[in-house]
Amino acid sequence: MKNLFIKIPLLVLCTSLTVISCKTKIPDTENLPKDISERPADESSQKYDQAQLDKLKATINSEISKEKCTGNTDEWASAPMGSKACGGPKSYIAYPKKLEASILPKIEDYNNKEKDFNTKFGITSDCLLIGEPAGIRCVNGKAEVTYPVQ
Repeated sequence: MKNLFIKIPLLVLCTSLTVISCKTKIPDTENLPKDISERPADESSQKYDQAQLDKLKATINSEISKEKCTGNTDEWASAPMGSKACGGPKSYIAYPKKLEASILPKIEDYNNKEKDFNTKFGITSDCLLIGEPAGIRCVNGKAEVTYPVQ
């Protein structure tokens, strides 16, 4: 009889646990911690801001590259591209004049964002001034800025 008082509660406990475990849902993996490689970049990090700059620059270059330079460089112009920490542009970029209304605001936005990036993260640069381009030439269907020979 004493043995029966131990076996019955034990049987009830095991049965209850079995029933409860069958009804337990598998946790939603959306709420679980993600592997660090799958996490989005921290929006306040230098790496994130650099990626945003790179994306904007790629958009500008992509838009420009859709136009082929066929030898008539009068249809092309140049604009300063980027911002050095000491001031002034990093380089110049050739763009088709017919896209001037859409491309120049993007270039200006890129330049301003890079200037803010330099200030925000204390970026330093060589402080060498980039001279104004002397003109534009077509190389394999792509417009390139040329600089005066010194």
